[in-house]
Amino acid sequence: MNKLTLGDCELLILSDGTYELDGGAMFGVVPKVLWEKRIQANARNMLTTGLNSVLVRNGKHTVLIETGIGPKLNQKAREIHKNQVLLLQNFQRAGVSPLSIDIVINTHLHFDHCGWNTFYNDRGEPQPTFPNAVYYAQQGELDHAHEQHERDRVSYLTDNYDPLVRSGQMRLLKGDAEIVPGISVEVYPGHTRDMQAVNLQAGEKVVSYISDLIPTSHHLDPTWVMGYDLYPLQTIASRHRFYKRAIPEKWLVVFTHDHEVPWAYVELGEKGRPVARAVA
Repeated sequence: MNKLTLGDCELLILSDGTYELDGGAMFGVVPKVLWEKRIQANARNMLTTGLNSVLVRNGKHTVLIETGIGPKLNQKAREIHKNQVLLLQNFQRAGVSPLSIDIVINTHLHFDHCGWNTFYNDRGEPQPTFPNAVYYAQQGELDHAHEQHERDRVSYLTDNYDPLVRSGQMRLLKGDAEIVPGISVEVYPGHTRDMQAVNLQAGEKVVSYISDLIPTSHHLDPTWVMGYDLYPLQTIASRHRFYKRAIPEKWLVVFTHDHEVPWAYVELGEKGRPVARAVA
């Protein structure tokens, strides 16, 4: 469990455990002979990846960014991904009640980012895991999820978000927005058209949950783009736009799928490429 205090903000990584993703899909057109120097795949060419949610407490709000995979995957998907479903156990270990969460922010609506938005009750009906929270997502992301394209419909599970939309508990945004003072979202297209990062102003520091724009610390090179990205050229452009602020302003960057390096400062290395500097 990783914990950090910046100004008036307490930040806590609460993980839903690890799961496995295909190495080729994670690195797209980057040859395996290059990416395996940074991370090793198993015999099935699968990589162990993380499911990092961030709990933010600033004295006024208790905010949860992202909710992992959760308990709703079918048996075939569980056999493929081998996910652990640990988020609520880690809530308990940290002494945090789901009832205390008043804001939940989903960067996008893929199953591995919003799975604990809801859970199935004894009647098999989805109900909110965080009943006192207002949930936030992008309207464009929901629209795309409902279109059910052949390319990526497997990534969307409607019970993760549709019940919240119908009840009015999920508020849909149209572009960049301030959620509450000090917490805002900014759209970075590439992985999906409307994926958003979450930026926290913590004292003099900015913390950015950049989501699948930079899924792990191994994806910092602007051109190391995932095969999962719908718009890879936009991913590259969005990374450059992000680095123009994040590097000189020394933002703390949270990596949603890195189980070993959940957050780091990003700097330019000796070769002029972005590198991760661990948090002390």
